[in-house]
Amino acid sequence: MLAPLTTLLVVGLVALALVAGWYTLRDRLLDDRLLLVAAIVEVALLVQAVIAVVRVGDIGDSAEGATFVAYAITLPFILPAVLWVALKEKTRWSMAVVVGGAAAVGVMVGRLDQIWSAWT
Repeated sequence: MLAPLTTLLVVGLVALALVAGWYTLRDRLLDDRLLLVAAIVEVALLVQAVIAVVRVGDIGDSAEGATFVAYAITLPFILPAVLWVALKEKTRWSMAVVVGGAAAVGVMVGRLDQIWSAWT
């Protein structure tokens, strides 16, 4: 994948997790700042998904290629689902769900980079 895009995603996901963690500790709910960070990460995830689908042929193993595309296509759906839960749930734990979602997406982005680095 593109190293700057992966870096942007990791930084954005860490920022999202830190802000949501801070909100959890302070018993705050979802606001525009958190949504802005999530929107930036979401756009980067969509760009990554398009690049992954276009360049999947560069991966030699078909099983790894399938995993790569499945991760890339699944990633853009996680943050909207997590944010929807955070909007509907009006407790402090809604922000903990955002932290967990950001961590899950971060792990999957790392796995995408690992697969890509092994085959290119």
